[in-house]
Amino acid sequence: MMVRMDGLTLINLSHVNDPATTTLYPGDPPFELETVATVEEHGYHLRYVRQGEHTGTHWGAPGHFNPGEPLADDLDVNDLFRPAVKIDVRAQCAADADYAVTVADLTAWERRHGRIPAESMVIIWTGWDARWGTPAFANLDAGGVPHQPGFALETARWLVDTGRIGYTGGTGTDTFGPDPGRDRSYAVSRLVYRRHRISLEVLANLAALPATGAHVLCGGTINRAGSGSAATIYGVLPAG
Repeated sequence: MMVRMDGLTLINLSHVNDPATTTLYPGDPPFELETVATVEEHGYHLRYVRQGEHTGTHWGAPGHFNPGEPLADDLDVNDLFRPAVKIDVRAQCAADADYAVTVADLTAWERRHGRIPAESMVIIWTGWDARWGTPAFANLDAGGVPHQPGFALETARWLVDTGRIGYTGGTGTDTFGPDPGRDRSYAVSRLVYRRHRISLEVLANLAALPATGAHVLCGGTINRAGSGSAATIYGVLPAG
């Protein structure tokens, strides 16, 4: 999960993609792995992967929610390597599965850690990463609506308007996405996913990511006109 090398520490912020444990957002395509070649029969091991671009840990491109905004192949390396801060809201989310992170939560964080750097990825740690692989992750009600925490719309707007996520930053979360789960209008996503801003979703191992001082590096395939990519996402920080 964590590797120190050449003056850097790399933190794996991604869940393993496994059809047995990967929780899909309601309505997403099935996730399947099929072995199509084996070392014994073919001389090599190969599997055929069927999944949506937002299966498991992933990042989303601006065009995922907004027509005319950049898609995966319109982004460059700078868009996928950004300074990051982590906001620990686990206590609030344990008390309320539909918790919407407030501006007050962020300004309280800033009183302890300093101003969120411009053009950052602002990552909320809700505690949902510990639920991965169980029905409690999707937390669906009887109507199939997920109940997960997210950003309040006014909080996302504050992050944009003050430059904290600016033109090339974005948001991150250990849940399905930046919206509170029961908001099916995706108002926060439609705001965040503009310009060159991205969203990191279904993150793992956030306990290892410091509150400040790290960057995030997003891997994954760059599909032509892609809405994003299932990915291995790394936290990158100076070795200490």
